[in-house]
Amino acid sequence: MFTKVLVSEDMDDINKGVYASLCELGIVEIHQVQYCDDAYLKIKKANLDEDPYQLLITDLSFASDHREQRFPSGEDLVKTLKEQHSNLKVIVYSVEDRLQKVRLLMNTYGVDAYVCKSRRGLTELSEAINAVFKNENYLSPQVKQALSNKADLEINDYDIELIKQLSNGLSQEDISNYLNNNNITPSSLSSVEKRLNKLRIQFKASNAIHLVAIVKDLGLI
Repeated sequence: MFTKVLVSEDMDDINKGVYASLCELGIVEIHQVQYCDDAYLKIKKANLDEDPYQLLITDLSFASDHREQRFPSGEDLVKTLKEQHSNLKVIVYSVEDRLQKVRLLMNTYGVDAYVCKSRRGLTELSEAINAVFKNENYLSPQVKQALSNKADLEINDYDIELIKQLSNGLSQEDISNYLNNNNITPSSLSSVEKRLNKLRIQFKASNAIHLVAIVKDLGLI
């Protein structure tokens, strides 16, 4: 079992529950921080001291306050740490259950496990820790389909951006202008129209509003 673990979580009650679960697993050295910047600094120092952390458990959302942060979210922290310390195991423990977010963290950033905060959250967290220790990945049941190969999940970041802007009330012409202004390609009106039409067919949506509703129900946005 892991012997040195860092927990990055800004809610005291949740910290207590996570700490108790780690103790039950027999983990000897447990450190807790409430800011992602502190987590980053602790991990860097531990590596310099040649006594590295083996596992990081982090939330994604952190309440902002007077303190300016280099890493305002757990996602920013995870992305950087996985790039710099590929051997560090990372478990995300969050209320976020959008499948697209889970896919990004697991497939792109290389997170080892994703656990949803829920009634069974701490039980699933213990299961995730055991799995990750065995070099296995773990997903909470409610987000397991995030890594499914089902056709309705074959949707890329560009598609997500289009549907997000639709949900914000933008017309196809407005979306085209938005993409162009943000250097996202393809940005032409015809490209936007063709892609949204393809998505409507793929998701069997009768119109744009229906498409947005379906994609939200699937947890993709």
